[in-house]
Amino acid sequence: MDANATDPPGDISDSAARAARDVRVVFSRLRRRIREVSGDDVLSPPQVSALTLVAKHGAATASALATAEGVRPQSMATTLAALDRGGLIRRSPDPDDGRRLLVTLTDAGRERVEGDRQAREEWLARAFQDRCTEEERRTVLDGLALLERLTRP
Repeated sequence: MDANATDPPGDISDSAARAARDVRVVFSRLRRRIREVSGDDVLSPPQVSALTLVAKHGAATASALATAEGVRPQSMATTLAALDRGGLIRRSPDPDDGRRLLVTLTDAGRERVEGDRQAREEWLARAFQDRCTEEERRTVLDGLALLERLTRP
């Protein structure tokens, strides 16, 4: 008997399969909506991602950024060139290896990342405040605690 392509494997319950699917879909929609909130019509998604990565991890080489983003070094070079032209990053010699350049944020880059982060957090907090009851917000927090367990090794 052929199993339906949407049926979970025999050792995974229907509820676990549905939870996995629904969490993935909802998180994907939420990510898209949060990105829309920053209203970024100047930077491309790869530029925003690279800028955020540098803000999060600090100075890095272009090749390290490409690896972290899962893109080709040439693609990252193009992304970084645009950020450099926009005055959001600077490239300076690596003190440990003068042949390499380290990418860091400029003051404008830090302000940009912080402003975007703050706008997204404010939108999400306002959405929870306006669209959910206190009990629903507590349910979300309880659910997030469960999801946090999934991130542990």
